[in-house]
Amino acid sequence: MSEPVINRLFDIAPWRLTTHHLDRANMRLAESLTAIGNGYMGMRGNFEEGYSGDSLSGTYLAGVWFPDKTRVGWWKNGYPEYFGKAINAPRFADLRVTINDHAIDLAKVPHRDFTLDLDLHQGLLTRQFTVAVAGATVRLTFRRFVSIAIKEAAYLSLEAECLAGAATVAVAAGLDGNVTNEDSNYADRFWQPLAEDAAQGTIQLQTRPNPFGVPQFTVLYRQALRLDGQPVQGVRTTAPGSLQEVVSIPLATGEAASLEKNVVVLTSRDVASADQPAQAAALMTQVQAVSFAQALAEHTAAWAKRWATSDVVIDGDVAAQQGIRFSIAQLFMTYYGEDTRLNVGPKGFTGEKYGGATYWDTEAYVVPMYLAVTPPSVTRALLQYRHDQLPGAYHNAQQQGLAGALFPMVTFNGIECHNEWEITFEELHRNAAVAFAIYQYTAYTGDERYVNRDGIEVLVGISRFWADRVHFSKRRGLYMIHGVTGPNEYENNVNNNWYTNRMAAWCLEYTLSRLPLADADVVAALGVSDDEKARWQDIQDRMYYPVDHDLGIFVQHDTFLDKDLRPASTIPAAERPINQHWSWDRILRSPFIKQADVLQGLYFLNDRFTREQKEANFDFYEPLTVHESSLSASIHAILAAELGKADKAVELYARTARLDLDNYNHDTEDGLHITSMSGGWLAIVQGFAGMRYTGGRLSFKPFLPKHWQGYRFALTYRGRQLAVAVAASGTTVTLMAGEPLTVEVAGQVRHLTREVADA
Repeated sequence: MSEPVINRLFDIAPWRLTTHHLDRANMRLAESLTAIGNGYMGMRGNFEEGYSGDSLSGTYLAGVWFPDKTRVGWWKNGYPEYFGKAINAPRFADLRVTINDHAIDLAKVPHRDFTLDLDLHQGLLTRQFTVAVAGATVRLTFRRFVSIAIKEAAYLSLEAECLAGAATVAVAAGLDGNVTNEDSNYADRFWQPLAEDAAQGTIQLQTRPNPFGVPQFTVLYRQALRLDGQPVQGVRTTAPGSLQEVVSIPLATGEAASLEKNVVVLTSRDVASADQPAQAAALMTQVQAVSFAQALAEHTAAWAKRWATSDVVIDGDVAAQQGIRFSIAQLFMTYYGEDTRLNVGPKGFTGEKYGGATYWDTEAYVVPMYLAVTPPSVTRALLQYRHDQLPGAYHNAQQQGLAGALFPMVTFNGIECHNEWEITFEELHRNAAVAFAIYQYTAYTGDERYVNRDGIEVLVGISRFWADRVHFSKRRGLYMIHGVTGPNEYENNVNNNWYTNRMAAWCLEYTLSRLPLADADVVAALGVSDDEKARWQDIQDRMYYPVDHDLGIFVQHDTFLDKDLRPASTIPAAERPINQHWSWDRILRSPFIKQADVLQGLYFLNDRFTREQKEANFDFYEPLTVHESSLSASIHAILAAELGKADKAVELYARTARLDLDNYNHDTEDGLHITSMSGGWLAIVQGFAGMRYTGGRLSFKPFLPKHWQGYRFALTYRGRQLAVAVAASGTTVTLMAGEPLTVEVAGQVRHLTREVADA
């Protein structure tokens, strides 16, 4: 692998992202990295006072989206009618500042003592700088967070301290619905003003009408101010879709003042439009009952509970430590299971790219982490999300003339809303990831209630799809799946992608194994006949898998070995990443792999393959892999660790845990890669610590990276709380809470009863 060019903006620290330099050339990257959210709403790290230089302004509300008309050069039957967009929402973090009538804009105004800091403990964003304008020297300190104690509440604070001269600091606290999306097909705005109420400090807007039957969303924002701890109302003015409230603060040398801005955000997903003003007023009364500091303390306490079950401590490598905590924090700021209508958006609240709210990433990458570090209800909510959208999955399959359920590649409501044929209707393996998440939840928690009722409905729908999508080759006497795109999206429309075929057969196998155990009434309603089950068994028994016995590998697809095979290390560094330098035609013809494909199957069905099979496939495919998907490095790190390739595992851990912090793929300015942020945790826990849960037993086969002094992490497993510590002296597993548990540590069986298992 050629060495990546690291673009590191922030200092290395265990719990913080901090810089003392305003890098105007990389503002969008900094805005992505300092984005904050609470699962309900969030925003990029845009400057409160505004910034006229290059910037991507972004505020996002969970579940609020717009169906943008699909535009393609050649329409194909079955195309989705619309492309779902996570739209930019009205801004509420505006605190425009003038000092002695001079607007403060760091793109234009000289400044000193600049600090930008994101505290990962609590998702608190702080920025400070000093400006000298019009005879006054003033230090400004901005702080903001979106609460996980009151999801609809955001808190902003501005402290102005006059260091020299005399200053009149005027602050315009604004709410602004006049926003657009950069990736929109149109110049039109997605929001239409409904009402502005200066007396109440509110604006209300609605998404513009659409012809697709998707409900319009109405949002209401309310703001209130507090000056030096006391409620204050500035001079309020309104315009269509916006409200501004100006407070003027005179300061002499040595004087300081603090202005707090509270914001309440409501959407019609939860509160009907007509009820929003009254509900917002009641919430604002609750929000204003405490100070910024008190609200932050409550918010921080809620964060502390999350960190208690999820933190990973690394001794001896601060960059690795920062990477894993940044990833966990951003995941939790995106999703923590409070709303079964939501999922883990691929950009979260950090950017508008990728459109939809849901990809297969959630089931394949986020679920295995969340199972271990969040309450079971959080993962259960992700499973419920798919079950609730089962009707949409049936619709998607019917659009292709197929039976069963095809879960969407991209969606907000269950209906496919992505318009690239080779992805949307060929990357069918996402169906298997949905089924595998049900298996993982059941195997890890031991809770069979979901799989036996709602889960079996999902599994049967998926199995019926696979049974209709395969075809039987009379020449070979085997079932095949043609015209697909595997996880490696750098190859489209291939025949017999090994991973897709293997996971389709596994889905049929798993469904057949669960049917006898499922709720009898549910199974009866599904009407799975003996003939249908016999066909599923036949497909499973006679599925075709491309293999090469001379190389000892599973072949990625039928013609993969006919390519000009050469390692990715032969690509000139100036041409990496290839997706930003090569034509799509050249990429498709190349042997280079975007992410784990065959190796994804070895990861999922790990206990079904020998070490020799894993090693042969890893040694063949990893050198061909360019890791230009954010999902790639973690799977390779886990397999490398299992195979004793410690240096490679550590290298790939760094790539997944610091993917955005170090901007490996030169695309983080568009937003963070949220759904891959579980990769660092997976690489440590499933990779370095070798955690597995097969046959109802939890086991570990740990190793310590040679430049680390040790690492520790917490797990929740079947009602128990465990603490695992790996050091040069050995590994300890401690039962912190719950019933006794038998585990395997480095090949030795240990019975835990609130004591330590040593290895």
